[in-house]
Amino acid sequence: MTAQLKLSEIETYIGQYHILQGISFEARKGEVTVLLGRNGAGKTTTLRTIMGMNPPAKGSISYKGEEIQGLPTYSVAQKGIGYVPEDQGIFAGLTVEENMKVAMKDERDETKERLDWILALFPDLKTFWKKQGGLLSGGQKQMLSIARAYINDNDLLLIDEPSKGLAPIVVEKVMETIVQMKDQTTIVLVEQNFMMASTIGDQFYIIDDGRTVSEGPMARLKEDEDMRRKYLGIA
Repeated sequence: MTAQLKLSEIETYIGQYHILQGISFEARKGEVTVLLGRNGAGKTTTLRTIMGMNPPAKGSISYKGEEIQGLPTYSVAQKGIGYVPEDQGIFAGLTVEENMKVAMKDERDETKERLDWILALFPDLKTFWKKQGGLLSGGQKQMLSIARAYINDNDLLLIDEPSKGLAPIVVEKVMETIVQMKDQTTIVLVEQNFMMASTIGDQFYIIDDGRTVSEGPMARLKEDEDMRRKYLGIA
């Protein structure tokens, strides 16, 4: 299967700090590719580098066969890459409806159909359609953040720590959502919750000290206790 997204030996600096020192991975269509690693390993910086927010100093990023490293963030987004940041990135002072309208590139029939699908998936968003984003619960804010990234016809979603701070029942809902979305959208997921990552992930890449150190099918990592303990600190 051809990779939709491919990173090759990416190196990224933030100020004087050499954060990414050799990140390589591929994400294939119809799969959830999970980036794993301890806090500070470079996972979030990897997503921000793909989006052009922290441009790489070296290496290449290929999306659908086209190199996109060095492009401004808005150009990356226009190519069909959505981003759900760790801090959710919603507009607290706008209503759910206004947040969704700001995120929409257009209001074609296809977009409206996607909105209907999203509201069926996240009924809380429909219930609180006129409520300000800042007044939503943590789980509802995460649902809104995912919905904003998915409302456009994006072929790739980068999702950073969607389970962070959420109650287990809400985590289950987010997991169900991502599984349904991957039928239409390739997903790159950064996730510390190994239960969630191992349940919905198809392929894994482990990042350690800014480098890709291991990769393979998620089933292999679930069976490899030594690797989990070495790089993730879990048995």
